Amino acid sequence: MKRTFAALMATSVLATPTIAEDLSVVGSWSGLPLHIQYEAPFWGETLPAAGDFNVSLTTHNQMNLGVGDVFRLLGDGVYDVAMTVADYAVADAPELEGLDVPLLALTADEARAMVAAARPMVDDIYAARFNSKVLAVAPYPPQVVFCNAEINGLDDLAGKKVRASGRMTAKFLEALGAEGVNVSFSEVPGALQKGVVDCAVTGAGSGYSAGWWEVSTHLLPIPLGGWDSVVTAMNMDKWNSLSAETQELISAQIKSEFEDPAWDSAQDALVNDIACLTGNGACPSGDARGMALVEVSDADFAKARDVLVNEVLPDWAERAGGDWAERWNASVGETVGVTIGG
Repeated sequence: MKRTFAALMATSVLATPTIAEDLSVVGSWSGLPLHIQYEAPFWGETLPAAGDFNVSLTTHNQMNLGVGDVFRLLGDGVYDVAMTVADYAVADAPELEGLDVPLLALTADEARAMVAAARPMVDDIYAARFNSKVLAVAPYPPQVVFCNAEINGLDDLAGKKVRASGRMTAKFLEALGAEGVNVSFSEVPGALQKGVVDCAVTGAGSGYSAGWWEVSTHLLPIPLGGWDSVVTAMNMDKWNSLSAETQELISAQIKSEFEDPAWDSAQDALVNDIACLTGNGACPSGDARGMALVEVSDADFAKARDVLVNEVLPDWAERAGGDWAERWNASVGETVGVTIGG
């Protein structure tokens, strides 16, 4: 009888269905390629197919969240997973600016090497500042300059009002003699049209998708805004509540099915996006537009790098405080051959 009862109990345990894990997920800008091509398919289809997950997916703009609130609310447990541009969180974590430094990476491979070097710092920042576990860091395309005014090079930005894509970019523009203006991404077309700003910085592909070519005439393809790294993070309490097996599954899936493909496609993104915005070459994304392409000279790159190394990075090191400059020098700086303060 005891053996029969034990056998019945074992059968009952084996037959008990696994309880699905509920995940509330807030994605980045809903209309941009990163969300459409990678975020939405991963959370909506790929991860649920790989494990037992019930995913509720929306985006921060669909929720009308202030971009600076996305990770604050994640840390408070308002939702389980969030992803948005790291630069949106630097008011709470100025040390985070060291993740996405302008002009140090001119290719996706270089940008990914920078992110890999910075990742231990980013993990620590999100744990301390946002009670969150970093799951992935993916790129928007390089952040270039759209202008609704004639420009012929970097020097022509002096005296112009320019929307920056992040705080470090704003500091960079000010060092060039431009006025950095804080305008949200969705408000940029109206600001360009009305003359609130003369120029604006964003990813070439993002600008194409959002129709910035309708209110801009000139494109300067120098990566003044870095790669606008998008961090995906999970509330730490939620992460710690998961089994080790579930944590391993999520980590493996998000790397192979989201992060890696997003980086792979970024390699050729700038060339394709410039073609779409200017008509110089075939446009794989739709109709090519007619913006004037401003060639970036060696002198422009040399001037920009000098401003970055001698003004922008030391300013960041002072604002970040602590040992962040040392940590940056030993990681990102070593990867790109740049040292803050020497």
